[in-house]
Amino acid sequence: MLDHVTIGVSDIEQSKKFYDRALRPLGITRLYGEGERFAGYGISPKAFFWIGWREIPQTGAHIAFTAQDRAAVDRFHDEAVAAGGIDNGPPGPRPNYHPNYYGAFVLDPDGHNIEAVCHSRQS
Repeated sequence: MLDHVTIGVSDIEQSKKFYDRALRPLGITRLYGEGERFAGYGISPKAFFWIGWREIPQTGAHIAFTAQDRAAVDRFHDEAVAAGGIDNGPPGPRPNYHPNYYGAFVLDPDGHNIEAVCHSRQS
């Protein structure tokens, strides 16, 4: 089981603005900051997703956050795109993953593939 993950970002302020807005529909907020270099997101009191400034960030990460319901997936996608993310797969079913898989994908400002996913049946 993972405890936390950190990804590198090239502009910490731009990334904080993006994640502050994109993760809010999932109930995830910025809990901690370590100066000008790191920020931790999670559900109080535990930060499980961190961003950290890197001179040369590595891209290609795919991180999926669990959404409580399909509406939260939709809101995540809307907010992430409004915050400057690039659509990488609109909200919708992904039956090739499993029958109840509902997800949305957005590239963050550094090109990381960020997903919100709900595994519950549509109600």
